[in-house]
Amino acid sequence: MSTDAPRVLVIGCGALARELLALTRDLPGVKVTCVDARLHMRPERIADAVAARIRKARREYGPDTRIFVAYADCGTRGALDEVLAEAGVERIEGAHCFEFYAGASTYAALQDAEPGTFYLTDFLARQFDTLILAGLGLDRHPELRDAYFGNYSRLIYLAQSDDPALSAKAEAAAVTLGLAFERRATGFGDLATSIRYAAGAA
Repeated sequence: MSTDAPRVLVIGCGALARELLALTRDLPGVKVTCVDARLHMRPERIADAVAARIRKARREYGPDTRIFVAYADCGTRGALDEVLAEAGVERIEGAHCFEFYAGASTYAALQDAEPGTFYLTDFLARQFDTLILAGLGLDRHPELRDAYFGNYSRLIYLAQSDDPALSAKAEAAAVTLGLAFERRATGFGDLATSIRYAAGAA
C-alpha cells in the first residue's frame, strides 16, 4: 500500500483530463487519474475500465482514500452506475459531459429547442479529425456524412476555454458536417461544483 496515498482520488474520463487537472491543482490531497479517452467512442467498455481502476486504487491506497468518478453515464446505459453502487463510489450527475458543462436545465432547453443538435467540447473540438472524421470513417468515405448527420441541423460548441484556435476548429467542424454553428461559453460548468464537492471544498 502506498505511503503517499491521496485523501481523494478522482477517476475521470481522459476527455476531461485537462479540466480535471486545472480544477484540482490547488486542492490539497486530491489526485487525478484518467481512463483512456478513446473509450468516449466505445461506451460499452467504460464500466469495466472504471471498475478495474477502482480495484487498482484500493489495492494501492487502501480504504482511507475517497474515490470519486468524474464520468457521467456517458452512454453506458446504467452499467457504470451498477459498478459504482457495488463499489460504494459516487460519480458526477448527468447523462454526459454536455449536460454537466452546459448545466442540466440549459442543456434540456437546448435539446427542446432543437433535438437535432450535435455538440462539441474543447476536447472534441481538439480531437475532431481523429475521433469523429477518422473514427466514423468520414475521412475515407465523406459520402457517409449524411447517413451519420442527416438528422442534425446545428453544431453547438460548449467552450471550456476562450481559445480562438479551438473556436475556429469547432466552426470548421460545423462546416465539414454541413451544420449551422453556435458557440456557448460554459467554462467548467457543473464539473467544477462536483470536484469541489468530492474534495470537501464545496
